[in-house]
Amino acid sequence: MTFLDGPRPRVIAHRGLALDAPENTLLAFLKALAAGATHLETDVHASADGVAVISHDPDLRRVAGREAGVGHLTMSELRRIDLGHGQGFCSLAEALEAFPQARFNIDVKDERAAAPTAAAIRDARATDRVLITSFAKSRREAVERELPGVATSPSVAEVAPALAAAKAGLGSAVRRTLRGFDAVQIPERRGPVQLVTPRTVAAIQAAGVEVHVWTVNDAADMIRLLDLGVDGLVSDRCDLLKALVDSRTLG
Repeated sequence: MTFLDGPRPRVIAHRGLALDAPENTLLAFLKALAAGATHLETDVHASADGVAVISHDPDLRRVAGREAGVGHLTMSELRRIDLGHGQGFCSLAEALEAFPQARFNIDVKDERAAAPTAAAIRDARATDRVLITSFAKSRREAVERELPGVATSPSVAEVAPALAAAKAGLGSAVRRTLRGFDAVQIPERRGPVQLVTPRTVAAIQAAGVEVHVWTVNDAADMIRLLDLGVDGLVSDRCDLLKALVDSRTLG
């Protein structure tokens, strides 16, 4: 099994499925997989004791109503934080162990998380079933250096030249810019700029790279983007997306 095995489109659960479950918890991941998600999107920070901990935010304000930073607490302390529904923070290693067949799309959120993220993946022998991405090129590359052959996606800043080349019809420049990447994961728009168009999707796919769009929760938007031919959607409602994909397949 590798990260991009299996039929498309990819149903990528954004932080799991947070219906009757806190986001980015083992319960949210379990619910996402039960709903038919093909991939789990998640985020990692580093705890105070250097463990890769699954969390989108750098602090606990939004998810737990506390002022503490994730990086200021140990993994043991983070596990004891009540996130609701009997869930606390979990480590990346625990998630990889709990779901040994699941594919994880991992966004590295801080520099300190790079080394423990790579170690957790390596220890779980999960290199083939993860994709590494980050808003910072340096963070992604730090993990990539430790995990040769791991699937990757560029940051939005890195992919900007490829998008510009695609819009200009410069296929060779798109291929050159995206060489070594497996997927481009972008929002449909960035401010007033439309990033996902028939031309950009076709050019990126012609370079042998998949196009995944985030974060898509409206059914009409899902249909429109799937009709455009994107390879996957990142969604908070993987249950709705899976049902829609199934109905299109059966139809």
